[in-house]
Amino acid sequence: MAETEIPPRAKIALLGVPIEIGASQPGTLMGPSALRTAGVARVLEQLGHSVEDHGDMARPAIVATDAPPVNARYYDEVKAWVRALSARAFSIARSGATPIFMGGDHSLSMGSVNGVARYWRQEQKRPLFVLWLDAHADYNTPATTLTGNMHGMSAAFLCGEPGLDGLLDGGPRLSIAPDRLDLFGIRSIDPLERNLVRDRRIAIADMRAIDEFGVGVLIRRVIERVRAHNGVLHLSFDLDFLDPAIAPGVGTTVPGGATYREAHLIMELLHDSGLVRSADIVELNPFLDERGRTARVAVELIGSLFGLRITDRATPSNAVLPD
Repeated sequence: MAETEIPPRAKIALLGVPIEIGASQPGTLMGPSALRTAGVARVLEQLGHSVEDHGDMARPAIVATDAPPVNARYYDEVKAWVRALSARAFSIARSGATPIFMGGDHSLSMGSVNGVARYWRQEQKRPLFVLWLDAHADYNTPATTLTGNMHGMSAAFLCGEPGLDGLLDGGPRLSIAPDRLDLFGIRSIDPLERNLVRDRRIAIADMRAIDEFGVGVLIRRVIERVRAHNGVLHLSFDLDFLDPAIAPGVGTTVPGGATYREAHLIMELLHDSGLVRSADIVELNPFLDERGRTARVAVELIGSLFGLRITDRATPSNAVLPD
């Protein structure tokens, strides 16, 4: 077994992060509960993994900032979540578990990725790469954003862009280099944000590239680059990456997203690589969902990420027909 491989029976830690203030619509605080109801722990356990559910993080105490950045909504509240989650993420990674951070809006990644990146750099001396499956680049800063919503600034913060420098308030911070971020499935980006992404030369596989080359070729490129640097991979999965026809339960739907089969192929290839050692599942809004449809799809995809194959599922093609 290669050093980076997730063992067949991994130790997995589930942590709910019920934050919704970084997004434009309320409801994502119910996301962790919806994933549990859809059976996320049961699916992982059936695959042979050891699963420990750490419950939901409590809302952290908020300390007002003297001069919060202009155009960063609910800055103090997001700051409290980021600081608390960064510490929890570091601790869980250090325990040897593979953490799955169940959101909650995408601003939680500012804490989760910072924590796991610090663990891999400080404890294992290995770089963390981030695969950002999302309809949006989330590479705005307070100076470029059109809305002020902080879930749209999370990738920029992780890459060390200025404007949110006080979020960790003197706590340990480890930014990732822009060349260790892959934006995948992008189909909505703001004008100034586009300029910033281009200037930083961040790798983007937008939906046109996926249509032209296919997800298999493009994901393998990501995997090969991580392997070449002896790195590990954090998957930050925003459910609006999927087409709204199969995942309606998100607050920022954009037509033309990934299909059900494309998403499963991505997860299967990532599992085969053995490189994914932490993940965010974010922006599930049960209030906007259709009878739990999006939550069920999310759980199926998490299953594929951790080893579930299409041949393991009961489908019409392998079902036993009656006499």
